[in-house]
Amino acid sequence: MKKIIFILSAIAVISCQEEPKDYVTFSGKITNKSSDSVVLRTRDYSKTIKVNEDGTFSDTLKVETGIYNFFDGNESANVFLKNGYDINMTLDTKEFDETIVYTGTGSEHSNFLTEKSLKEEKLLNIDELSAITDMAELDIAMANIKTELNEFYASKTGIDSSLINSGVKDIEPMVKFYKGYLADAISLKTEFPVGAPSPTFVDYENIDGTTTSLEDLKGKYTYIDIWATWCGPCKAEIPSLKALEKEYHGKNIQFVSLSIDDDRSHGGSWDKAREDWKAMIADKELSGIQLFAPEGWQTPFIREYKINGIPRFLLIDPNGNVVSPDAPRPSSEKLIELFNTLDI
Repeated sequence: MKKIIFILSAIAVISCQEEPKDYVTFSGKITNKSSDSVVLRTRDYSKTIKVNEDGTFSDTLKVETGIYNFFDGNESANVFLKNGYDINMTLDTKEFDETIVYTGTGSEHSNFLTEKSLKEEKLLNIDELSAITDMAELDIAMANIKTELNEFYASKTGIDSSLINSGVKDIEPMVKFYKGYLADAISLKTEFPVGAPSPTFVDYENIDGTTTSLEDLKGKYTYIDIWATWCGPCKAEIPSLKALEKEYHGKNIQFVSLSIDDDRSHGGSWDKAREDWKAMIADKELSGIQLFAPEGWQTPFIREYKINGIPRFLLIDPNGNVVSPDAPRPSSEKLIELFNTLDI
């Protein structure tokens, strides 16, 4: 009888146990929210979640296990989701990446993704790495970065193996990409040393219908932004560039934006390229000297400066000589440091 009672009790306990959740609960609170909603997305999935007035949000979703991009309307971060997880996220948009914290079941994997992102950002800081001046020094720096990243992944026990394996697999191509970029920058500085005559351009189309040549710009320092309307990173620099123009208005420097929009990026039409260029200048209320490169990527001035990716920034002195063939971006503190060394 005792055995029967025990068996019946065990069956009762088992039958009362809650079935494993076949969904993930995702909630959080955003300080200084950017939007009234957030989006979780992958290439094949998108879910919009309402954000309340106090910055809180919550939803349940059925997902395929993996990395999802969390977008708050302004910035984004990666989160690892799996059915059965119960994850709460907190962040302050004023310091987006630095303040993201996940708690709850399964949160350790998402916290790892945040730590990974910050680690890579710190190690592969272009502003810092751009100070490297020769290939031997670059080789040493890249080898050290590879070692530190491998040690970082090896130290992460208890993290989903797919995340660790993916991170380790990405080290080599990621470091190779940055090394190539920085090697090109070192080569540029060798080919265009400070004080060397800058390549020139003549009679480029101006937004006001006139034309401008580099010769016309002599007498002041000239900071040139090479950009295009379709370039996301270019557009991300616009607020910083506008602030810079305002801060240095009336000083010994002028700001030039040179668009390389062309027919290939605008449905085969040069007219459409110019139309989109003019529309964005109006929409973004861009100031400074706005020029249009006559042959897009193939424009001689662009080719001579070996510009294969944008945005790219050039700094030329009042005599038409090179100060930097690969100047810091408007958003970089290094640019102000550079300006402070000049008679601006």
